[in-house]
Amino acid sequence: MLRTLTLLLFLALSVNLGLAQSLDDRLADAEARREALEQQRDRVVAEIEDIHLAMVRRDLRAVGLPGNNVIEHSAMMLEYSESHEQARWVAHVISPEIISGTQYRSNDFRVDPKVPTGTAVEADYFLKELKPGTTDDYNYDGFGYDRGHLAPSADFRWSAKALSESYFYSNMSPQVADFNREGWAELESLLRGYVFEHPTTQLYVVTGGVLTDDLPVIERGINQVSIPRQFFKVVLDLEAGKAIGFLMPNERLAYPIEHYAVSVDAVETLTGLDFFNRIANQSAIEATLDKAHWLPAVKAGDVDPIYPPSLPRGHFNTVQAKQQMGNGRTVTVVGTVVSSRYSRSGNLWLNLDKKFPNQLFSVFIRKQDLVNFTGDPQATYEGQVIAVRGEVRDFNGTPTINLEREGEVRVFGE
Repeated sequence: MLRTLTLLLFLALSVNLGLAQSLDDRLADAEARREALEQQRDRVVAEIEDIHLAMVRRDLRAVGLPGNNVIEHSAMMLEYSESHEQARWVAHVISPEIISGTQYRSNDFRVDPKVPTGTAVEADYFLKELKPGTTDDYNYDGFGYDRGHLAPSADFRWSAKALSESYFYSNMSPQVADFNREGWAELESLLRGYVFEHPTTQLYVVTGGVLTDDLPVIERGINQVSIPRQFFKVVLDLEAGKAIGFLMPNERLAYPIEHYAVSVDAVETLTGLDFFNRIANQSAIEATLDKAHWLPAVKAGDVDPIYPPSLPRGHFNTVQAKQQMGNGRTVTVVGTVVSSRYSRSGNLWLNLDKKFPNQLFSVFIRKQDLVNFTGDPQATYEGQVIAVRGEVRDFNGTPTINLEREGEVRVFGE
């Protein structure tokens, strides 16, 4: 009997041990298969990205590049100017893939290995040295300019490879900090926003500095990089048959983005480059400037501030009005009434050139002063170009003139 019980116990232990070994083997096998699947997935994802990058290069060539000495990267193409130590132009696309892209700034600035003559380097923009007693903390001596992206890194956030390559110095140009970080960045964001609003659309973009023989250079830099006075950007929505250009000074922008919008033809005339030269109806597309199609503010009814040289002496447009704010002088400001409203308390607001809440300049008429006007000033001046005279005050950051009587305002030109 004891022998039988011992045998049964041995058999039970053997079965349990075998079962345990079987589970361990099964787990190891499952983990090995999972690792193989993950490796296979990574290979497929990489293959898809490579195909997408190849399609971008194909599409850029298909619309036509503005030069022959083209340097190709994964998702951008450029022509390099050795005499200016920067690209004459950089072409790329803003793909709908940015909507789901997850890549972020890599900041791996470096020379472009494909430029045979060499590119600018870090020491063209600033010097740095380690702080005493540290291994990764530096003192910086900047030369006064940002390394401004021509093709912005954020446009490549769907591809780690393409985003990293956007940090080649061949894609950099010296930009004033207030321009690079404000107006230029706003334009870049506006174009990405266009793709978000048109999620099946791919934009074709070509960007560069306006390079001329008389440009100043970064004197302290090794390669004497030229400092463009202006930058251009041309954009094509091939599906819609629409294109637009922008010409911007290398300085803090005084005017809204729409002020700098021009036809692609205008950029070609200035730069001597021939953009999108393989598309059908090139001439018609590039000659047309449809600001409302591209710029939400214009579509909403905003207008460009009046060109200052066209105004009489002593008159200011709505952008210049901000410079008069708080100085106590009586001045005349000219602009278009694009929106107006009565407040709950019965006061009237007229917004000039840009609608509320983005107005550049406002006119304020108190309820008790409305009796000093013939008829309803809202109906009289809506949509009109008016000249208002008074002291420009600061109302929550907006330059504003308070009108008390009809004689302080007139329809401009009458």
